[in-house]
Amino acid sequence: MRHIKTRSGLWGFLIALALGATAVAPAPAFAKESWDRVANIKDSAKRLAELHKREGSQGVLKFLDACYRTQMLSSNYTPGLESCMAQDYMHSQVLARIYARIPQAERVRMGVPAPEDIANSMGQRFVAAFKQYKISVKEADAFRKLVDKNGMPIFIKSAFPPNTPGDAGSDGAQGGR
Repeated sequence: MRHIKTRSGLWGFLIALALGATAVAPAPAFAKESWDRVANIKDSAKRLAELHKREGSQGVLKFLDACYRTQMLSSNYTPGLESCMAQDYMHSQVLARIYARIPQAERVRMGVPAPEDIANSMGQRFVAAFKQYKISVKEADAFRKLVDKNGMPIFIKSAFPPNTPGDAGSDGAQGGR
């Protein structure tokens, strides 16, 4: 896998990983939720955008590590874990897309991971959760669709707002980066 070009490409990779981990899933994990999943995902997107603005990607990664460590102690799938996973998915998608635009030599010089490494890391975290909570491929895909529809637009708009008149570079010109 050289480049992750689309969101569906990354998700297809995750589904392939999940197939091996959740081949025999007894009861649907998501059928038991008692919370508003859409509201939870929207709130997760808003909190992710705030964290990203405040602490950048490294802060987000540290938070997600702690979030998974804490939330996966539960014997049941919880809104907290759903929030971790939604934030992880949104952050990983955006980061992979940004890094995919940077030539490999430049990424190496900068010390940033390749998009496929970002996908692999997220995939490992997701497979662990899918397996632990017996989340089927169908449920995982439904989760992805919920996040794409309800979380991703909020995160993108909040974390990367469009330039407004008077902002540096708002004339459309790219600065000398």
